[in-house]
Amino acid sequence: MGAFRFPRAARMLKPGDFARLRGASRRVGSRYFSAEYRITDDTAARIGLAVSRRVSKLAVQRNRLKRLVRESFRRHRSALAPLDVLVIARSAAVVVPGRELLADLDLLWSKLPRAQR
Repeated sequence: MGAFRFPRAARMLKPGDFARLRGASRRVGSRYFSAEYRITDDTAARIGLAVSRRVSKLAVQRNRLKRLVRESFRRHRSALAPLDVLVIARSAAVVVPGRELLADLDLLWSKLPRAQR
């Protein structure tokens, strides 16, 4: 059960973390999300979210997208290599049902580097 927790250490919180990521990152995308990532020396993957007001003017819709991304990341975190990931929502994601968004996020995670076992 501990592998599926979402501790504070799994989140990118400081502006410096985002700046380092934006400076030297690679991109992958899916239909409703895009992601920038950078391999790190940490022990596990971390996530940052960008869901701007361009995506939706309504905070409740933006927060729904963030909750779905966090939940999907929590489930896939143990399989990912140690990296920092910035997930950016696209405006088309607002009207899509949750199951379809989770399937799209599964595709996004599969495009990222996997952990060495």
